[in-house]
Amino acid sequence: YFHIVSGFSRSLELNKNQSKMSIMSYTGGTVVAMAGDECVCIASDLRIGEQMTTVATDQKKVHKVTDKVYVGLAGFQSDARTVLEKIMFRKNLYELRENRRIKPQVLSEMISNLAYQHRFGSYFTEPLVAGLDDTNKPYICCMDTIGCVSAPRDFVAVGTGQEYLLGVCENFWRENMKPDELFEATAQSILSCLERDAASGWGAVVYTITKDKVNVSTIKARMD
Repeated sequence: YFHIVSGFSRSLELNKNQSKMSIMSYTGGTVVAMAGDECVCIASDLRIGEQMTTVATDQKKVHKVTDKVYVGLAGFQSDARTVLEKIMFRKNLYELRENRRIKPQVLSEMISNLAYQHRFGSYFTEPLVAGLDDTNKPYICCMDTIGCVSAPRDFVAVGTGQEYLLGVCENFWRENMKPDELFEATAQSILSCLERDAASGWGAVVYTITKDKVNVSTIKARMD
């Protein structure tokens, strides 16, 4: 009897440990951005979950800030919505005070400051900024939960599929890609990630930002 009870207790403890999940991956989701020649692409999956249970399949994680600047928010989606509201509030105040459109570099510093102000009780979201400045020079960056900025010249990724994306992006990305080439590279990268990451999926949406327009494309992936 003692051995049966002990074995049952160990089984319960094992199941309890297996059910634990990081709050950063609780709702799942992945965002990626790539820079090209006077263009940038930013893409995200469409899944929102509760651990491994899919809750919705039409939730975009990329949001328009200005005509040429977009922000992606991966991580715990309740915190992501809160951070988005604070970003838009501060962005509107900035444009009213400065009487000009906000640049992607300025937006990234604004978000970084916002995150660092809450470093002792941080929001569980990883922001990503992508856009074109006044000279149509591409700018992409990502940051962690307390606002440490990483701004490479090629590509960035955040979310549960980040580890799957970065290696694939290295194969697809090339310097000075035109909008069509950049879209293809970004789309193939996010699709490859969705094949491997169980917490992301149900298709993706890709924003191609150029100096003249923004193309929004929805692509299908494995729907399971």
